[in-house]
Amino acid sequence: MSKPAKPRLRILLGAEIALGPGKADLLEAIARSGSISAAGRELGMSYRRAWNLVEVMNRSFRSPLVETLTGGAGGGGARVTGFGADVLTRYRAMETKAAIAVAPEMKAFERLMAGSAKT
Repeated sequence: MSKPAKPRLRILLGAEIALGPGKADLLEAIARSGSISAAGRELGMSYRRAWNLVEVMNRSFRSPLVETLTGGAGGGGARVTGFGADVLTRYRAMETKAAIAVAPEMKAFERLMAGSAKT
């Protein structure tokens, strides 16, 4: 059985995606792990890819969403800032509201897609 279709919300700043589902997932993974590299591994992406996504997010907002911590005896790390946590909470709320708003159209749209049951 195929997965149901779902809308995906992306916030653009010019041509660049300031925040979208993947970046939101990355923020959550950084918050859990305290590390950009561990978050990237959890999500199946390279450290370089995760770092590039963090850089895009940080330059897209007035304040950084992620701060890196200097290494030492315990090593470095990263944390989602309070500002980043607020941005993430607002983004997730927007995702929920958008999904609810388009739910009737999505149900009809899914019937038009390949792999859907003919009704």
